[in-house]
Amino acid sequence: MLTQFQSYPFEKLRTLLSAITPPDVPPINLTIGEPQFQTPTNIQQSLITNAPLLNKYPKSSGEDYLINAQRAFIAHRYGIELSAQQIIPTFGTREVLFNFPQFYLFGVQNPTIAYPNPFYQIYEGAAIACKAHTILMNLTPQNAFKPSLQALLEHAKNAHKPHIVILNSPNNPTGSVLELDELIEWVQKALEYDFVIVSDECYSELYVDTKPASILEASLKAGNTGFKNILALNSISKRSSAPGLRSGFIAGDGEILKAYNLYRTYIGCAIPLPLQKAATCAWEDFQSPEQSRAIYARNLSIAQEIFPHLHINPYTFYVWLDVGDDEAFCKHLYATEGISVLPGSFLGREGAGHGYVRLALVYDTPTIQNALYRIQRVLSNFDNTKTKK
Repeated sequence: MLTQFQSYPFEKLRTLLSAITPPDVPPINLTIGEPQFQTPTNIQQSLITNAPLLNKYPKSSGEDYLINAQRAFIAHRYGIELSAQQIIPTFGTREVLFNFPQFYLFGVQNPTIAYPNPFYQIYEGAAIACKAHTILMNLTPQNAFKPSLQALLEHAKNAHKPHIVILNSPNNPTGSVLELDELIEWVQKALEYDFVIVSDECYSELYVDTKPASILEASLKAGNTGFKNILALNSISKRSSAPGLRSGFIAGDGEILKAYNLYRTYIGCAIPLPLQKAATCAWEDFQSPEQSRAIYARNLSIAQEIFPHLHINPYTFYVWLDVGDDEAFCKHLYATEGISVLPGSFLGREGAGHGYVRLALVYDTPTIQNALYRIQRVLSNFDNTKTKK
């Protein structure tokens, strides 16, 4: 069981690179999934226009106009009509990923959380805060970087049964996706074994050609029309180049959300009204997100051209690159090119992620193309035989 919080990967990277003086060239930071594009002007203008609403307290449950905008997004994107009781606007998704397990597992004997490995570190933080047993669902080339449902069920039979299973599709950092038929099987087993699926779908709007499926779609296909034990999370951070707006939602099982909504009245996560107005504008906008999506799609396609022998999943804006020794490669790349990338070992535990680096293709295409060619050149000269772990 994990017992203490670890430094975030970016803090570890700062320590790793602290003694290195990069070359005198413009630095390129490919470490963080932060869109390097301007937030659309309609969103910015809405924030400015509604600034006077700062003199009012917001409701923790969210305003009707934001709830309706998010319901409309789900209807447009997935063809699913949710009731207002089946969705809660949230202050991004990070706060939900951290506090929902604390709410749901309160008072549970031997609480257990399963999540992919490597992972978004807030999953681990939530498990630590809950003092929960952790099941790491390892993502490897052998399983196409997808969590193994069968391995989880075997674990449940022989040891701890999970109470919460966190899925992340499209996946950060690998870019893998769970297909609809795979998600349907996860839903079926969640009902059979009575665990809650929290599906982190924050990268759902980043793809080259085919839109990834949602756990909500899978729930309906599985005949679970009330979304029992099924919750989907999403946000506009990547979709609308607005991570600072902190707008997300949790949607699905209305019975769970009813109690969770009450819990949220105590934790101080109400969204300021100007942000709710701007977020409403963002959720209703389908034109601006398509423009940035096309750039990310082009970046992924260029990455595939530059690394022809690497299978690059056409989702998210990440490339999961095998380099041999991830920490040594990151230091060498920064020292020679001034390009920062994130060691995969910082994103995993028990060896997961070792040997890989994560590249965040979050800039305009010319910048990304230039950076990738430089990374390719460094990698081709990098002595893996001496540095491989």
